[in-house]
Amino acid sequence: MIIIEKAILHILDFHSGVTVYSDTELPVKDSIETWLLKHIERAWGSQDAKPGTFYDDSAFLKQIASYDAGELSFIDFSKQIAKTLEDAFTHAEEMPSSDVIVAAVSIDEVPYLVILRSNSHIGFTHQVNQTENGIQNEIINHYSIMPNLSQKIDEFAFVNRKTKEIKTAAKKYTLDGNPVIVLPEVLLECSLTPSPKEAMKNLSKAAAKVAESFGQDKVATEAAVKSYVAETMQKGTELDLQEAGKEIFHDNPAMQQELDTAIRDAGITEPVQMDLEATLKRVSRHKLKTDTGIELTIPTDYFDNTEFIEFNNNEDGTLSITLKHISNIVNRG
Repeated sequence: MIIIEKAILHILDFHSGVTVYSDTELPVKDSIETWLLKHIERAWGSQDAKPGTFYDDSAFLKQIASYDAGELSFIDFSKQIAKTLEDAFTHAEEMPSSDVIVAAVSIDEVPYLVILRSNSHIGFTHQVNQTENGIQNEIINHYSIMPNLSQKIDEFAFVNRKTKEIKTAAKKYTLDGNPVIVLPEVLLECSLTPSPKEAMKNLSKAAAKVAESFGQDKVATEAAVKSYVAETMQKGTELDLQEAGKEIFHDNPAMQQELDTAIRDAGITEPVQMDLEATLKRVSRHKLKTDTGIELTIPTDYFDNTEFIEFNNNEDGTLSITLKHISNIVNRG
C-alpha cells in the first residue's frame, strides 16, 4: 500500500528560461492525489528500474541523512534536488523542460523518498477570449502538458530511507559532449546493477548467440531460457544468471562456459532481484512467427512436451509444427 505523506512540484522550463521553485507543498488530495498515486504505483512496479547503491562520498546520501535527522526541511531538500537537476540540464544538448516532483511516501509501511521527472509535453487545449464581438473559444498549443494517467513518467528514483537502497529508471543525456545518466550519476551519485527486464534481455540474447555459434536451434534455446527462469522463480525471486548455462545447456559444458562469459561481459556478476508476478507472466508464453506469416503463442510448459506440440525437420530443409490433442478451437479474430 502506498501512502503519500508530502509532495512538492518544481518547474524547470528551459524553453522560456524560467525556473520556478515552489515554496509550498502540493495539496495531496482529490485529483492531485489520484495522479500522484497512479504514477508512483506504475513507477514502483516498473521492470525497467535498476537497483542502485550510494557511493560512500555521495552528497545526496549526506543530504537525505540531514533530512531524516530533521536538520533539513522537506521543501529545502526538494529545492536542492531540483537545483542539482537544473544545473546538470543547462549543460545538456537536449535541455528538456521538466516538471520535478519530490515526495515522501510510505510503501508497505517503509519510508521512501520519491523523485519523478517528466518532460513538459506539447498538447492542445482550449482558451476562452473576450473580444469586442463577444466570447471567442480557441484551440491553442500548450507547452507544459504533464503526462496523463495512462502515460509513463520519463524518469524516477525511489530511495529507501531506512536501508538507503535505490531503485531508479533514468535516461542518458549529452552534457558538454559527454554521455551522462543524470539521475544516478549527477544527482544520487550511485552505482547501478541491471534491471529485471535488462537481465532477462541479456540472458535471452546471450543464450541465442551461443546456440547459433554452436549450430543449435535458437527457438528451442529461448524456450529453455524461459523454462529455467520459470523454475527458478518457483524457488525465490533472485535470478542467478551465472547458473543459467548449467540448466539451459546442461549437456554441453563448452556452451555453458561461453554463456557464462557472455553474461560476465554484460556486467552481470550478481543475482538479480526479480518481480515474481511480472517475471512469471513474461515467461509463461512463447510466441513464434513463421516466414509464412503464421503466429503461434505456446505455453512454455508445453513447448518441450511432444504430447501437445512437435517440431519436425523435413527433408527439403523446412520445418513442420504439429499440434496434438486439440479438442476445441476458438476463433479470436
